[in-house]
Amino acid sequence: MVPFFVMIKCQLGKTYQVANAIADAEIASEVYSTSGDYDLLVKFYVDDGSDIGHFVNEKVHPIDGIQDTKTIITFKAF
Repeated sequence: MVPFFVMIKCQLGKTYQVANAIADAEIASEVYSTSGDYDLLVKFYVDDGSDIGHFVNEKVHPIDGIQDTKTIITFKAF
């Protein structure tokens, strides 16, 4: 499994709605609320060889209330 993170900027007043939608969809390992430029930090896993871009485009972007995302691909856990 390959882990990666997505930072999500939500439309005003939609952060909890987006977080709950992600949790209900059971597509994420962990969902955190954050302060700063983004509202949520979400940890996902995909199978080895899976296309992370397609996953984000097909599973994350369609969630209502998301304004912007930034994907962080990880290489090694220490």
